[in-house]
Amino acid sequence: MPTPHAKYRTDKRISGRSAQSNRSGRFEPLSREAFDDGWEGHDAPDLLKTDVRIEKAKRIITTNNSPDIGFDQSINPYRGCEHGCSYCYARPTHAFMGLSPGLDFESRLYAKTNAAALLERELAARTYQPKTIALGTNTDPYQPIERTYLITRQILEVFDSTSHPVGIVTKSALVTRDIDILARLARRGLAKVALSVTTLDRRLARGMEPRASTPEKRIAALRQLSAAGIPTTVMVAPIIPAINDAEIETILERGRDAGATEAGYVLLRLPLEVRELFAEWLMAEYPDRAKRVFSILRTMRGGKDYDARWGVRMKGSGPYAALIARRFSMALKRLGLNEKRLNLRTDLFERPILKGEQRQLFRRRRKS
Repeated sequence: MPTPHAKYRTDKRISGRSAQSNRSGRFEPLSREAFDDGWEGHDAPDLLKTDVRIEKAKRIITTNNSPDIGFDQSINPYRGCEHGCSYCYARPTHAFMGLSPGLDFESRLYAKTNAAALLERELAARTYQPKTIALGTNTDPYQPIERTYLITRQILEVFDSTSHPVGIVTKSALVTRDIDILARLARRGLAKVALSVTTLDRRLARGMEPRASTPEKRIAALRQLSAAGIPTTVMVAPIIPAINDAEIETILERGRDAGATEAGYVLLRLPLEVRELFAEWLMAEYPDRAKRVFSILRTMRGGKDYDARWGVRMKGSGPYAALIARRFSMALKRLGLNEKRLNLRTDLFERPILKGEQRQLFRRRRKS
C-alpha cells in the first residue's frame, strides 16, 4: 500500500470532499509532513468552501494524438473539478498551477470565462478542419459552478451557430438544462452525450464522488436526453476491483432501459499523485478492502499500481482484466448495446464570421 504523506491531513472528514489531504504537488519545492499534535484534527474545517478564480485562456481547443482515445480535439471550460471524485486521473494537472492535486483540485477552481469567444475565433481560422470536439475529457463541463458561469452553455451556442459536432462526457444531471441546444444539434447529427455511472450505490457514490449527481439523477438524465432525441452512452467508469466491479451488468442494464444505445468502460487509473490520494481515501472509507483492491490492480498492471502505456492504461492486462472485458462484452450483446456506433457529421460546418470581417468583405466587394 502507498504510504500517506501530506502537507495537510485530518482524520475528521471534510463535508462534501473526498480527498483526505492536500498533499504537495510534484513541482513544489517543499513537501510538508503531516504531524499529529494530539488534538485529533479538531482544527480541520467542517466545510471547505469552493474558491473560483477567473482565467483568461489564450487558447481553448486542445489537441492530442493518443491512439487509445476516440477523439483528437477537446475543450475543458474549467480547471479543477468540484465533483471531487477520489479517483480522478486529472488531479495531477493542478500541480502545474503550484497547487495540490488533493483538496485544492476540488476546491480551488479556475473558470475560463472567455472560452466561447476563443472557440469562435479558433473555428474561424482558415486552416481549421472540423472534427468532433469532446467536452469533459479532463474536468467535468457540468460541475456545480457551471450553474453560475454558464461557460459550457455558451460553448454549445457556438457549436449550434456553426453546426459543429460535439461529444460530452459528464457525471452531472445538469446537462439536461441544455437539452434545447443539444436537441437542435442532435437533429443534425452533431451531438451525443455520455453519462458516467460509476455505481448505483448511493453511499458509495456519496463518499467517492461527493458533489456529482446521485446515481438516480444520472440515470434520469439519460432518460430525459434520450427522450429528446439526443443519442446517449452509458459509461461504467472507472471500474474499481472489489469496489464497484460487481455492478457492471446492472449499470449497463439500467442505462439501456433509460435509452442509452452505446456503452463503454475504463479501468481505474492511478497516475502520479492520484495513487497516494486514492489510497488515503480507500483506507479512510474501506480499510478492510484496501489491500485487496491494490492486489487485484497490480495483477492487471504487470505488478505495478499503474501502467501508462497506450492501449493498456484504459483496460489493463492479465486474467482479471480479461474477465472484466468478457463480462462487459457479454452484457453488451445481451442488452443490444453498441450494435451501431454513431459518427457525428462534419460536413455541415459553417465557419463563423468574426466581428469586423463582414465589413471588410463588403468593402472588398465594392472595390471590385
